[in-house]
Amino acid sequence: MGYSVLKNIIYEDEHIIVVFKPAGIATQTARCGQQDMVSELKNYLFQKPGAGKGEPYLGVVHRLDQPVSGLLVFARTRQAASELGRQLQNDKLKKNYYAVVCGRPVKESGRLENYLYKDSKTNHSIVADKNTPGAKKAVLDYQRVNTLMVLEESMEKEAEISLIDVSLLTGRHHQIRVQLSHAGMPILGDGKYGSPISRELGRITGCKSVALCAYRLGFWHPLTKKALSFEKKPEEEIFLPFFTTKN
Repeated sequence: MGYSVLKNIIYEDEHIIVVFKPAGIATQTARCGQQDMVSELKNYLFQKPGAGKGEPYLGVVHRLDQPVSGLLVFARTRQAASELGRQLQNDKLKKNYYAVVCGRPVKESGRLENYLYKDSKTNHSIVADKNTPGAKKAVLDYQRVNTLMVLEESMEKEAEISLIDVSLLTGRHHQIRVQLSHAGMPILGDGKYGSPISRELGRITGCKSVALCAYRLGFWHPLTKKALSFEKKPEEEIFLPFFTTKN
């Protein structure tokens, strides 16, 4: 896989395991021969001292799109999976993302509310009318963190790219990517929902994947009920200048 799953484990006990998923790796896949986080973690658990002979249990609580990096929590018991699933359904599992978007937001912060419709045949979501059958309400808050200039001779004029902090209040298919693009803030490296300009800026800046990272994850421990919060800055190069340059 080109990375060590052990190196990416943030926290582990007998009930849960929190891990940082690199961009380009699927959370879980049925494709033969394609590695994913679930398979790698099961192999890791199987090889641990004291592990049983059978396949270890690993419950998928939530997912990240394959081109997106970030923190994930998995359940190591069915009881933990049930409790974490309940928290997810009741919006008690909190997620924050960093996104690098094209341009500068018109407002420094705001809330986006839309109705999204998912086309399962094309694995594509769109902003739809609230009365569209199958459309689900999607809500997120955002805050601009920093804005940088992109200087490139091939471009007709200077361009800006911004790092924004997104707090996800609902969990819809491709939600952040769709809503930000619809609001005029397409994410760099997003070939599915990006604009011609965001794709060009992604090429110029060397953005190799969707510039979106789930950097913070908070929830209640399924057994002890203790509040847990984990945070890890993005590793992709596209994010780094925003944390070293003040604006």
